[in-house]
Amino acid sequence: MNFSSKLIENAVNALSSMPGIGKRTALRLVLNLIKKEKEEVHTISNSLKELVDKINYCESCYNISEERICKICNDYSRNKKIICVIRDFRDLIAIENTNEYKGLYHILGGLISPMEGINPNDLNINSLIERIKKNPIDEIILALSTTMEGETTNFFIYKKIMNYNVKITTMSRGISIGDELEYTDEITLGRSLTNRQLFETTLEK
Repeated sequence: MNFSSKLIENAVNALSSMPGIGKRTALRLVLNLIKKEKEEVHTISNSLKELVDKINYCESCYNISEERICKICNDYSRNKKIICVIRDFRDLIAIENTNEYKGLYHILGGLISPMEGINPNDLNINSLIERIKKNPIDEIILALSTTMEGETTNFFIYKKIMNYNVKITTMSRGISIGDELEYTDEITLGRSLTNRQLFETTLEK
């Protein structure tokens, strides 16, 4: 793609480096930004800069946070004895939007996938085990996607924590095989959480 302006080219190259944004989409975004008021563009720019400069990860659950401990972990109204194990921040948002879950979270940062070179040591699994050891946890909800990678990760975690005095559950099968949580509608996801079942019963099927 040839550009008559180096400024346009640099902006397009920067935006197209993001996943899912090609050169043409990036060009449309750049041209749209040019048409906006400067103050509006500066607001966008400053928001992104502040995001990069100030963002952290919760030391307890690995949620995205501005503080050492995220708002969810610091919320005294949450049930501290239940931990929902999820893949990433997008799954947290999806579950929070159901308004059906009031416990804590633990973000793994991915799923076990030998094809992609991701093994258990690359994920936040050991820190989950430490949370179970150090805190009075009653239940662990394995809320990973129903993909092969999700099921593999669920089983791996189950084997690691099955001998601890904690109930291990998973969401009911309202979610189709292969579906990601973020694409599941709120009602279906909420029902799957409410009607969760013991993980070991899924191994018998």
